[in-house]
Amino acid sequence: MKFGVYTAILHDRSLPEALDVISSLGLNAAEINAGGFLPPVHIPVDDLLASQSARDDYLGLFAEKGVALAGLNANGNPLHPNPAIGPVHAEDLRRAIRVAGALGQTRVVTMSGLPGGEPGATVPNWIVNPWNSGSLDVLDYQWDTVAVPFWKEIDALAADHGVKVAIEMHPQNLVFNPPTLKRLVERAGTTNVGAEMDPSHLFWQHMDPIAAIEYLGPLVVHAAAKDVRINPEAAVYGVLDDRFRRLGDDEERTGLGGHEYANEWPQDSAWDFVALGSGHDVGFWARFVAALRQVDPEMAVNIEHEDTSLGRIEGLEVAAGVLLEAAKTASVR
Repeated sequence: MKFGVYTAILHDRSLPEALDVISSLGLNAAEINAGGFLPPVHIPVDDLLASQSARDDYLGLFAEKGVALAGLNANGNPLHPNPAIGPVHAEDLRRAIRVAGALGQTRVVTMSGLPGGEPGATVPNWIVNPWNSGSLDVLDYQWDTVAVPFWKEIDALAADHGVKVAIEMHPQNLVFNPPTLKRLVERAGTTNVGAEMDPSHLFWQHMDPIAAIEYLGPLVVHAAAKDVRINPEAAVYGVLDDRFRRLGDDEERTGLGGHEYANEWPQDSAWDFVALGSGHDVGFWARFVAALRQVDPEMAVNIEHEDTSLGRIEGLEVAAGVLLEAAKTASVR
């Protein structure tokens, strides 16, 4: 197995410097952002698509640092109805698949996307609990009219380039749990679409990631290592805590495409993303990597650091220590 880092947290450094950080942590792999919500800081997509020598030089850097390139990431909303967002993210995904194939990579991570609720909509509509017939009508439109044709196209492109697209099962997407991942594969008839097993979003929905791996089996084609802590406030606010604050134009904020930005997280949140070990102990992570190995002994598991209580390097150090100890406990190499 490969244990590495999704390098978005190291976008403040050059790629060589980021790879040095990963190597210093005792890890051996890097997942590189190639577009979508975040810019492709660590990969010159156009240059690599145009030039074999550029591809050789790029891969040579990884070889020089002793860190394997283990996946590209194009997380975004390729089904967003806003023409300034959806088509841009969709094209980023297509380009990521093409450049992955050109680099000999077999994994591209993304999200399924979320359309509007009807023709002419301008914002996405996430149906959380379709207890009424109108909600099922919205889902039928989102799946049959928008998602299935798009994912048939992406699946064909991925097959042409020898790539598996690994979908992060993320709330505010059509695919947000294992059954909806299977639904996409079955409805679109895909052969080159699977799951990125990121346990963090399953944790806060009160799912068991180990059971999810067993349920999906070979559909799990890539993995992330990110933890969640459920806080006492969840007893009152629940896991669908909606107390986010809109950031002003004069505040530092992360763009998500078009004129959309990430909001400020609740101060006394119901749950938080935390470094590995702060939500679930080494014993869990040992079972997690062992379950992944049962699916694919060559699986890549990349740390995604989003613990705001820890610095970039500090958080990676904590997560790497837990992940490597878990691998040792599970006798996974």
